[in-house]
Amino acid sequence: MKLSTTAMICVALQACVSKPIKPDPAFAITKPQPAISPPISNGSIYQVSRFAHSLFADERAHRVGDVLTVILTENTSSNKSSNTSTKKENGITIPNPTVFGKQLPQFKSPYDLTLQQDLSSTQEFTGEGSSTQTNTLTGTVTVTVAEVLANGNLFVRGEKLLTLNQGDEFIRISGVVRQRDITPDNTVQSTQLANVRLVYGGTGALADANANGWMGRFFQSKWWPF
Repeated sequence: MKLSTTAMICVALQACVSKPIKPDPAFAITKPQPAISPPISNGSIYQVSRFAHSLFADERAHRVGDVLTVILTENTSSNKSSNTSTKKENGITIPNPTVFGKQLPQFKSPYDLTLQQDLSSTQEFTGEGSSTQTNTLTGTVTVTVAEVLANGNLFVRGEKLLTLNQGDEFIRISGVVRQRDITPDNTVQSTQLANVRLVYGGTGALADANANGWMGRFFQSKWWPF
């Protein structure tokens, strides 16, 4: 008995330990493609193939594998409310039958019963809900260029994993950016990315404290009949 109790306690404690966050392959770093040097032409001191960039070019990302810093400036706010009210009433009245111009006599009983019936039903439903949500996310994430599209736009992606004293946090982002929106210091605002996929989350004591228990989730789910 003591052995089984000890085993159950060990299993429960092991379940409480948060697992480290694993990198998501969908946001993995993209390695640059091997550079193919053009043949060196004789008779010129300056050869383009010997230099990765032009003498007057900046260091803005433009090739697969180049890094780019995304400045997170996300601020969203939403309000939603709904009210629903329904009511349905039904009524049926069956009078005492009349035969040959006369109503049927009452049943001979101490309760004076007749064939007249009155049926009615009422159904009402009232529902009300409201939701208010505000999100603000600031910071920086350095991503890599995963693909150069046909029109010159860059598809970028990347993630940042942080291990803190109260758990782990991660930020993952991907999207499409125009090269002209990249500043000379090789940064771009997150609001200038198209088709953005931004994920922020974490594990640990703080994340567990903000999560509802399994029984609470059951009572608030659609499977709860009341």
